[in-house]
Amino acid sequence: MTTVPTLTDPSDGRIEDRPTWSELIEEVRESGQYPTTAEAERVTRIVLSALGGHVIGDERVDLARALPEEAARVIASQIPATRPLTAAEFVDSIAARIAGATPATARWDASSVLSVLPKRVGDDLLERILGQLPPGYALLFGRAELASPVE
Repeated sequence: MTTVPTLTDPSDGRIEDRPTWSELIEEVRESGQYPTTAEAERVTRIVLSALGGHVIGDERVDLARALPEEAARVIASQIPATRPLTAAEFVDSIAARIAGATPATARWDASSVLSVLPKRVGDDLLERILGQLPPGYALLFGRAELASPVE
């Protein structure tokens, strides 16, 4: 895998390797078994823009830093949502953006994109992101969602 060196913090001069946009799209294409790169790119843009409105603060900044510059722009360009959507509402919002989509196909699309992010962003950041979102999102990221202990 080829990575593009990117400056993570101009004040300290450290360089971090990030995947390229084309590498991310190829991972999504394989994950979602999309027949074309163009379809994988379209779905990736839609899902990341939906996610961008729901991840805020330091987590949004760190997510953008961990992803290719094109993905970072898609996430950062979103206006923060006025209320967090449940995972089902999030999937429905994706279905509304894709012509002919059903809740089932939108769930597939969301999972195809979001499930490639954990290895890109790391467990710590993923847990912080999931901590901002209502229950149910972990499954979209390809993670088990454990129930809270009953008190």
